[in-house]
Amino acid sequence: MIGKLDEALRFHETALSLRAQRQQLLASNIANADTPNYKARDVDFNAALGQALARAPGTAGPAQLARTQASHIPAGSATATSGGADVQYRTGQQNNIDGNSVDMDVERNQFADNALRYEASVTLIGAQIKNLLAAIQG
Repeated sequence: MIGKLDEALRFHETALSLRAQRQQLLASNIANADTPNYKARDVDFNAALGQALARAPGTAGPAQLARTQASHIPAGSATATSGGADVQYRTGQQNNIDGNSVDMDVERNQFADNALRYEASVTLIGAQIKNLLAAIQG
């Protein structure tokens, strides 16, 4: 019984975790809008969610990679992954003169969209839990 409940909520747990990580990346982009040579970063949410759900239940985090040389970047590095999601550089329409690729209009829209979808997921989870409690209590 507990396994079925866990499986039913696993999708939403994974989606909320990825949304939170994406929100951090978008906030970082906004915070670095005036930093010379900063490149805007983001994750492909659909691909990251698919990868996270494809992992076997009970496995936490990305697979560990072997570092054969000290100069290799660790797998947990913020530049390589964000909680298992591949971080990509956003290609902008036009870079600033200082090499910064942050477009504040795009970043604000993505930030608001991601926040709205996060809140919708939280509301949906709350409704599912309320339905489960109603079924249990009779």
